[in-house]
Amino acid sequence: MGKQKRVILPPDLPPEVSEEAIEVSDEDLQFVNENLDYAGFVSRLDTHSITKHVTRVADLKEDALEALYEKRLKKKKALQKDEEEEEEQPGIQVGRLDALPVKTLDGQLYYRPCICTLLAYRNVNTLSARDGRVLTFVPFCLLENAVSKASKPTEDGGEGEEHAQETDKGLVKLNKAERRAKLKKSKKEAKKQAKELPPDEVKDNPQTAVLAELKEDITAEESFETKKCKLAELGIALLADPESNIKLLKETLQMCNDHNHAIVKLGLLSLLAVFKDIIPGYRIRLPTEKELEMKVSKDVKKMRYYESTLLSAYKAYLQKLMVLEKVSLYQHAVVRCICTLLDAVPHFNYRESLVEVVVRNISSSDEVIRKLCCDTIKSLFTNEGKHSGEVTGAAIRLIANYVKAHNCQMHPDSIQVLMSLSFDEDLHRSEAPDKDKKVKKKHYKKGNRPEESSHPQPNDRKKSRQEMMSKMREEVAADYKAASFDPDIMERRRMQSETLSAVFEIYFRILKHTMHSIVPRPNGDTGTTHVTEAHPLLGPCLDGLGKFSHLIDLDYIGDLMNYLKKLACSGGKSDSSGKCVTVSERLRCCIIAFKVMRNNLDALNVDLQDFFVQLYNLILEYRPGRDRGEVLAEALKMMLCNDRQHDMQKAAAFIKRLATFSLCFESAESMAALVTLKHLLQKNIKCRVLLENDPGGGSVSGSVAKYQPYALDPNQSGALASVLWELNLLTKHYHPTISTMASGVANLSIAPTQTYLSRLSPQQAFLDLSLERESFSLKINVMKSSNKRKRASEGAATSRVDRILEEAGSLDEGEVKKKLSEHYMLLHDIKENERLRSELDRTTRALSLYDEYKKQNKQKRGGKNVS
Repeated sequence: MGKQKRVILPPDLPPEVSEEAIEVSDEDLQFVNENLDYAGFVSRLDTHSITKHVTRVADLKEDALEALYEKRLKKKKALQKDEEEEEEQPGIQVGRLDALPVKTLDGQLYYRPCICTLLAYRNVNTLSARDGRVLTFVPFCLLENAVSKASKPTEDGGEGEEHAQETDKGLVKLNKAERRAKLKKSKKEAKKQAKELPPDEVKDNPQTAVLAELKEDITAEESFETKKCKLAELGIALLADPESNIKLLKETLQMCNDHNHAIVKLGLLSLLAVFKDIIPGYRIRLPTEKELEMKVSKDVKKMRYYESTLLSAYKAYLQKLMVLEKVSLYQHAVVRCICTLLDAVPHFNYRESLVEVVVRNISSSDEVIRKLCCDTIKSLFTNEGKHSGEVTGAAIRLIANYVKAHNCQMHPDSIQVLMSLSFDEDLHRSEAPDKDKKVKKKHYKKGNRPEESSHPQPNDRKKSRQEMMSKMREEVAADYKAASFDPDIMERRRMQSETLSAVFEIYFRILKHTMHSIVPRPNGDTGTTHVTEAHPLLGPCLDGLGKFSHLIDLDYIGDLMNYLKKLACSGGKSDSSGKCVTVSERLRCCIIAFKVMRNNLDALNVDLQDFFVQLYNLILEYRPGRDRGEVLAEALKMMLCNDRQHDMQKAAAFIKRLATFSLCFESAESMAALVTLKHLLQKNIKCRVLLENDPGGGSVSGSVAKYQPYALDPNQSGALASVLWELNLLTKHYHPTISTMASGVANLSIAPTQTYLSRLSPQQAFLDLSLERESFSLKINVMKSSNKRKRASEGAATSRVDRILEEAGSLDEGEVKKKLSEHYMLLHDIKENERLRSELDRTTRALSLYDEYKKQNKQKRGGKNVS
C-alpha cells in the first residue's frame, strides 16, 4: 500500500485582541508621525502570498480560510475537555523518591509522595519530525519507572507484555478514539477498585468527609444568597409595575415552599410588603358568567385579569399562612403577617379568615403573639373608618363565642380590648327632628288650606314629567349612597346595636359564671364564701361595665344590681379548693353599682345600704401590698364624697373607721382616708362631737351607748360615743403632709362653720403621695432639751449638724467616695500599726525573759563550780 499524504495544518493565528484593550501612548503616536518614511513597507506587503504561506494548503480559497480556523478551534476545545476529564482520574505513587524517607531539621523521618496520573502522556513533550512522524520525549523518571514495571516478572505471563505495549503506546501520541477508549477503561477500573475497598477503609479517611461537609455548607450558603437575591428582584419588580408583573406573585409563592426555614420566612414577609402596597382600596368582585360573555375593551380585560390573578394569589397566600400558623417554628412570623394585613387592609376580601385567626390568638400563652393580636383588635375598634364598623361587629361576636367555648377561662387581655370601643350616642336622634318637621308641615297644609282642592289639577304631561324627575333623583341618591364609603344611618344604628348587645352578653356571661363558681362553705357559715375555680375575666368585666353603664337597658339594671350585690358580699379566706374574690374586685363591684345608679339618674329605687356595709368592712380587710390602693381611693370618692347627705350614725362610723385605718397603713392610703374624713366632717356638722375630749366620749351617743369597733353594720357601731384620739397620734406622723392634714382636721371643732368643701379628692391625694413616696426623704429633727445648761451646746451641735448636712448636699459624689476611702484606709493603717506594735512588744518581752533565763543559768553554774 502506498503512503497516505499527510496534510500539515496551518499554524495558529495570533490571539485576537479587541481594539479597546489596545493602548497607544502619545509617545508611540509621536514616533510614528516622525518616521513615516520607514513605515511605508507595511502598505506594500503582499497579503495574498502571506495568506497562502500561512495556510500551506494547495489550491485553498480565501473564503474557506476562516472555516478552516474555526474547525481547528473546535478540535482544540474538544482536546482540552478530554484533558480536564483525564485530570479527574485517581493517581498512583511512582518514582524512586517515594521509597526514600526525608529527614527534617527536628530529626524526624517522613515519606514524600509523588503523585503521577495514569495518563502520564500529557506531561511529555512532542515534536514533529521531517517525515511527518510525531516524536515524543518522556522525562527520565517516568521512562525508568515504566521500563522497570514492564521488565518485572508477574504471575501471569501475558501481563508484562501488555504493560510494555501500553508503555509503547504512551510514547506515541494517541488519536481521539484511542484516548476515549482508554479513558473509559480507566474509569471502569477506578469504579471496580472503589467497590473492592472495604467500608472501614473508606470511613477511615476523615479528610474526605470534612471536604464533603465543607462543600455542602458552601453550596447551601450560595443557594441561600441566590434565593435571597431572587426574592428581592421579584419584590422590586412587583412594586415597580404590579400590573405588568402580576404573574410573579405565583413564583414568589412557590419560593415559600422551600426546605430552608429562613427562605420561607423571607418569602412570607416579602409577600406581605407586596400585598400591602398593591391591594386596592376596594373589595374585588369577580365578574359573573353573563359579564364574561359580554364584549369589553382591552383595558377592561386587562383589569379583570389583574384583579383575578391578584385575588387568587392573595387567597393562596392566606391559605399558606393558615397552614404555617400551626407550626411553632413559623408562628411568630405568620401571626405578624396576619395582624399587619388585617390592620392595613381590613376592607379587602377574605378578612373574615384573618379576624378569626387574630381573635383565636388574643388569649395565647405566648406574650408576643398575644400582644400583637390585642393591638390589632384595638386598632380595628379605634379606626372604624377603614372598614365601616363591619369588622368590629364580627370580631366582638367571635370573642363572645370564644368566651363561651372556653368557659370564661381566658387571659384578661382578651376582654380588656373591649375598652377601646366607642359608641355614638346621638346616632338615633339624627333623623327624628326632620321627620317631625315634615309631619307638621303636611298637617299645616291640610288644615289651613282646604280650598286648594278646588283649583284645577295639572295636566297628565306635567305629572309624568314630575314623576320622571323624582325617579331620577331617587336613582342618583341610590348611586351616591352605594358609591359613598359611609354606610347608611339606619345600617350604622343596626350594627351599633348588635355590637352593644354582644358586648353586654360577654359581660353578663362572665358575671353569671363567677356567681355559679361561688358556693357557701361547708361549715355552715353563710357569711363566708369561696370560689371553686379562678375567674381571670372579672376585673376587666367590671371595668367595662363601669365605662358602658350609661348604655345598659333599664330592664337589665335590676339583675345587674343583684349580681353586683352578691359578688360584693362574697368574701372570706381562700382554701385549697380555689381562690377567693379579692378585696379590689369587691370594691369594684361597689363602685360599679353606684356608677350604674348615677348614670341612669336614679331611675330605679334600689337600696344601696348593703354596699355601704361592704365598704365599711372592706376598709379593715385592705392590705397595701396585696390590693390596689387606687381602687380604694375611687370607692371612697364615689360612695362617701360624691354621695348625698349621709345618716349621722353611719357618717360617724365611717369617720372613726377611717381614722383607725390611717394609723395602720402607708402614707398614700392614710392621706386618702384623711381627705375623706375631713369631707365627712365638713358635710356632717353634728359629727364634730367626735373631736371633743369629754371623758365619756361624744355628747351625742345615739341609740348605741357604747362604741362597738367590731360591729359589721356601721349603723350599729355606736361611733358617736367615741373620740377621735387617733388624730393626736397622726399629728406626730413622720410624713409632714399627713401631720399637717391631721392637725387641720383636729382644729375643725373650734373653727367656724365652713360652707365650702375641700377640692382635693381621695384619688388625687393618693396619687400625689404615691409619686412623692419615691423621692421622699425623712428630715432629721434634733429635739431640744429643757435643761438650760445644755441649750448652748445643743444649739451649737444642731447648727453644726445642719452645716454638715448642707455641705454634704453640695459635695460631689465622687469626692465623697474618695474622702471616705482615704479615711477608711487611714483607719486600716492605724489598726495595722497597733497590731504590729503589740507583736513587737510581745517579742521584745519574750527575748528579755530569755536573756534573764540565761543569766540565771550562768549564775547557778558559777555557784556550783565555786563550791
